[in-house]
Amino acid sequence: MEGEAVPEQNVQKDKAIVKQATTPPAETKPQAGVSESEMKGMLSKVEVSLVLDTYDDIFSDFDPRPYNKRTLSEDFLVAARRFARDKDEGIELRLLIPKALHSTTSEDLIKQRLKEHFRRHYKASKKARIKYRQQAIMLVIAGVIIGMVDALLLSNLNLDTILSDAIGIIFTPASWFTIWTGFEHLVIPPEHLAVDEAFNKKFESAKITFTTY
Repeated sequence: MEGEAVPEQNVQKDKAIVKQATTPPAETKPQAGVSESEMKGMLSKVEVSLVLDTYDDIFSDFDPRPYNKRTLSEDFLVAARRFARDKDEGIELRLLIPKALHSTTSEDLIKQRLKEHFRRHYKASKKARIKYRQQAIMLVIAGVIIGMVDALLLSNLNLDTILSDAIGIIFTPASWFTIWTGFEHLVIPPEHLAVDEAFNKKFESAKITFTTY
């Protein structure tokens, strides 16, 4: 109701308490049955651990659908993005959940949903980057065409001085501006396109595990 105080427990909070897991210490020894090469591969994994109160912390409070269709929480995505920013590919996303709430069925659905989300957004961000590059190339081509039209009009038509000057004033700056804008977009694309693509690519290929605490 309008004017009614919002309960404190409904206030949006940072749902994911995030901690970085660094490479295990050098003295860690291979477990029985694990080869030295396999252990090196395990130790080279970059881990991002998120501590959850419930499985719902991963998802939006406003989406009541089941886990395999539910929208991911912005808090969860922001936390994952922040701590994966400087990580290379091959990361492991480890989600810590209270032992009393552990459910293999729910975790399988959540893993499926996370993979689907990051896969779809990786494809979308890659498509957006390619489209932006194509638009930049089209700008360069358009600028060249404008310049050619300008040159043809001035050289092949018997125009008086005022009209030829007017054409030069309009077409020549337009040609150069369009060409250089296209080159600028090619050389300096928006940073967010590359950042989004890199983030979603990391998690699209990430190993997702659940651990109880």
